[in-house]
Amino acid sequence: MAPPVGRALKHVQVREYVRGLVTGSAPGSPAPSERELVQRFGVARMTVRQAMDALVVEGLLERIPGRGTFVARPRRAPSKITGFTEEMARRGMLAESQTLLARREQAGPGVARALSLTEGDAVVHWRRLRRADGVPMCLEDAYLNEVLLPGFLQSGMPTSLYDSLAARGLRPTWAEDSITADKATPEEAGLLEVEPSSVVLRHSRRAVSGEKVVEVSRTVYRADRFTLWVQLGQGC
Repeated sequence: MAPPVGRALKHVQVREYVRGLVTGSAPGSPAPSERELVQRFGVARMTVRQAMDALVVEGLLERIPGRGTFVARPRRAPSKITGFTEEMARRGMLAESQTLLARREQAGPGVARALSLTEGDAVVHWRRLRRADGVPMCLEDAYLNEVLLPGFLQSGMPTSLYDSLAARGLRPTWAEDSITADKATPEEAGLLEVEPSSVVLRHSRRAVSGEKVVEVSRTVYRADRFTLWVQLGQGC
């Protein structure tokens, strides 16, 4: 008989069921398949994928392309600063991006302060709709210091911003992130293909390479598709 699904969020029930099955198992042990979980709980495949994604990001499971999902080896390394493309690949998903806007602008007071510039200085504003496995995941506005990135707009927009920064010796070495819950605006809801006023996660980042602030971004994630995972530890 299938476990009851209803009182808690379905993906949470699936996640905790899988956690109970694999906790204490040897690294490399196979996790239950998505098909098995869909049949057992009577839920949509996306619900199962969301549950498994959370356990992959948490570090309990790992996906091996062409083989499946397995119990991961314990990891204690600090969280790596990743861009969207890298983060989706780590979750076993294919990232795609659609540029909605890419232009030179004058920095407003908030962006100027975050980028350590003077208000009115030139910045690159790059807005993208970002998909994972073909489904909208987030809407991202990135602001970049144009002085550090000469010719950025003229050279064709890269697939990965962080790969492009790395090629210029500006890969972020640390970042400040903040996350808040909110409701989607009508424009955001349309682009993300969710109901008006759906709950979203607003993620703000200030990324630094050495002593240079290289990126300030504001990203709106679909809360029904994205789980944030942060690894913490005791300092020295």
